[in-house]
Amino acid sequence: MKVVNATKEDIKQWLILAAEVEELFGPMVNDPLFVRTLERNICEGRAFCIRENDGVPGEPLLGGILISTRNAPSYKIGWLAVSEKARNQGAASALMRHVLELFQSPAEVSVVTFGEDLEGGLPARKLYEKFGFVPQEDPIPRGPEGGGRQLYILMLD
Repeated sequence: MKVVNATKEDIKQWLILAAEVEELFGPMVNDPLFVRTLERNICEGRAFCIRENDGVPGEPLLGGILISTRNAPSYKIGWLAVSEKARNQGAASALMRHVLELFQSPAEVSVVTFGEDLEGGLPARKLYEKFGFVPQEDPIPRGPEGGGRQLYILMLD
């Protein structure tokens, strides 16, 4: 499983992946803001993906991640999703390892993920905790689908 920079040729497949997870994330595929954010992240080299069979740009995606590096040394994971067919096969961990290696220490990495009230979000919470992220007490607005959200922070020394 090779993590690579996403390209414009991956946008169609990225939106297919986004459609798979809209139940948890809320509407994205038809949201012009999400599409613009995705395009900007790709152009700025802050979108990474794993393609099926380590294929060429435009091949189906097993997973993808968007990051923000604008406020370094405070980094943000803005979006992480794995295709249903690739879950529990290490794709999310490979994406996480890749981006965490990009961040210069010392640093703070934050991510807003699903709250305890969303059973479908439990794998995401476990993933972040596996990598050392700690849930914060700060209140977070509910997601667009109505589910709770939780801020997680990782301190890199």
